[in-house]
Amino acid sequence: MTLSFRHRLREGRPLIGALLQMPLPEVAEIYAHAGYDWLFVDLEHSPMEARQALDIITAVDSRVPCVVRVPWNDEAHIKKALDIGATGIIVPLVNTVEDAKRAVDRCKYPPQGVRSVGITRAQRFDLDFDGYMQRANDEVAVIVQIEHVDAARNIDAILDVPGIDGVFVGPFDLSGSMGKPGKINDPEVQQAIRDIIRACEKRDIARCIYAHSPAHAKTYLEQGYRVIGLCTDYITLARAAAAALKEVRG
Repeated sequence: MTLSFRHRLREGRPLIGALLQMPLPEVAEIYAHAGYDWLFVDLEHSPMEARQALDIITAVDSRVPCVVRVPWNDEAHIKKALDIGATGIIVPLVNTVEDAKRAVDRCKYPPQGVRSVGITRAQRFDLDFDGYMQRANDEVAVIVQIEHVDAARNIDAILDVPGIDGVFVGPFDLSGSMGKPGKINDPEVQQAIRDIIRACEKRDIARCIYAHSPAHAKTYLEQGYRVIGLCTDYITLARAAAAALKEVRG
């Protein structure tokens, strides 16, 4: 049974996840066994395709919810990610009210949206069609990615769009759009992040963010974020490999 990420968001407890960019179900299983609360399956900044995302979701979604970041805010990518069984969608570069409305519409079946009906894995290949159609709008999480200064300026209007369950802050792209690429600890960048948090708190919308290290994750939890995407699998492997080699060589 696929676990609902939207229901976990509503619980309000901290959820620590990992970003998966390696197109390998074994890597997802490692994180599931390690006890992570959710997995961020990245189709935007990785070599992964929908077929490989399907293999990952099939391997672990009975143990840990899998949320897919689509490459773009378009119907084709969103419906394919949902049909393979994603329990949530992260939509990149949502900068305006219109962007937010498109994201919600494409994730929800009518009358709440315009998602078209496919009969594939999410519907258990027609064996659970009626049940899935009844549950989907309530179980699928819609998360908009706020990663540009324009989105930060429009945050109140964006979050007033019905159907948004969470905001995922991209601090690196946000810093770049503010003319401070990579300077995520810059006071102006941090102030913009705090403003986004406050807007989410006013509406009881889940606050999600990418953390580049455990130290960043702890800081974000203290700031009020409750959903953390902790590093990518590539970064975690690279750091562990470099540290191991350094230890051996002294």
